[in-house]
Amino acid sequence: MSLRTRLLLSLGLTLTLLWGLAATWLLSGLYDQLEKTLDQRLAQSARMVAGLMEQLPQDAWSQAQRPALSIPAIEGLACQVHSPRGEVIARTHTDMADILTPGDRGHMYRQEQGITWRVFTYERNGLVITTADRMDERNLLLRNVIEVTVVPFVVALTGSLFMLWWGVSKGLAPLVKLRQALASRHPDALSPVPTEGVPAEIRPLVDTLNELLGRVQQAMAREQRFTNDAAHELRTPLTAIKTHLQVASRVDGDAARDSVALAEQGVERLARTLEQLLMLARVEGRIAFDDGQPCRVDEVMQLACADAKGPVTRIDVINHCPDAVLDMPRELAITALRNLIDNALAYGGDEPVKLVADASQSGHLCLKVRDYGPGLDSDVLSRLPRRFWRLGKGQGSGLGLAIVAAIAERFGGELSLYEPEGGGLEVQLCVPLVVSSLCSIREQ
Repeated sequence: MSLRTRLLLSLGLTLTLLWGLAATWLLSGLYDQLEKTLDQRLAQSARMVAGLMEQLPQDAWSQAQRPALSIPAIEGLACQVHSPRGEVIARTHTDMADILTPGDRGHMYRQEQGITWRVFTYERNGLVITTADRMDERNLLLRNVIEVTVVPFVVALTGSLFMLWWGVSKGLAPLVKLRQALASRHPDALSPVPTEGVPAEIRPLVDTLNELLGRVQQAMAREQRFTNDAAHELRTPLTAIKTHLQVASRVDGDAARDSVALAEQGVERLARTLEQLLMLARVEGRIAFDDGQPCRVDEVMQLACADAKGPVTRIDVINHCPDAVLDMPRELAITALRNLIDNALAYGGDEPVKLVADASQSGHLCLKVRDYGPGLDSDVLSRLPRRFWRLGKGQGSGLGLAIVAAIAERFGGELSLYEPEGGGLEVQLCVPLVVSSLCSIREQ
């Protein structure tokens, strides 16, 4: 069921029910009030007749030529007057003796020949006056009043339902416009949906949709960039491998073995580049890495040093927070720290690499990797985290620091590079902690 139909049904039924209850209440009160008014008129007629009778002389009835005075009749109304002795001295109808017979004082109903009468009996100074109304005349009057009353209600209810339909259609027009705008968009169009003129109730929906479009655009941009990078970076090692294999197939002896060895190096480089490209794509693509194991700092440092491309004896490890647990997957923490250690070992000369784990003032854990190689200026430092940017004629893929920067960004960390006193390069990776209280804050 559409939102328009749901609104029209719920509001229309509610409005009709409320108008119906109001009309029923009004008609019920109108009927009671009309009956009360007609009963008062009937009683007032009897009192008026009694007042007229009292003004006649005492001997008026003894001198009258007829035993009963005839009172002009009014349609739907009958009257009869009895003397103190019970004689009929005045009446409007001669054929309504049973209806106009005096009974209990007050109002009552009587029926004769299928006609119901409303009868009122009144006594004053010995005279008994009985008046009667035909109920069909009363009902006709009531129907006329109801018709006059109900017609405006029906017209007002119809108009209200029409205005309800118009208002709901007008209120849902922005949704219809949004649907049409989305339906007419090109499948490749990922630009934000315009929010100008959008009602406040729909704006959060449009904003959320624009955020989704932005994420889709970023995902497509990452996919396109990965494709371009892979096509560009894999072309060179593949060409080199192909060349070396062709040379090996045409020569013999040491030249062939050298060509095969060079081809194997190219394969290793290609495998390394592919591994890092896939890792970068996974990190930027928001793929889940959590394996359910706690990411302890001491284990991360130990495994990263063991996986590094260099002897462990060249790494001086200082851990001030052995019990700290990082708020990130252990696999990514090891990968990030290993890439930092590999860069330091590759470009730091023959001096040992210093690895320090310490807490920061912001409650993060900082992993600092320092080498003592040649220093770098600020312009080069700003370029190092870029993907495929290599220092000089380095043999790496240029993705190590880019992966570290992507990991830090994904988990709310920060990567910084600077030249410390005494030369060399220090890279600092600050990542959030799960249990920060276990790591005392120290300053180097």
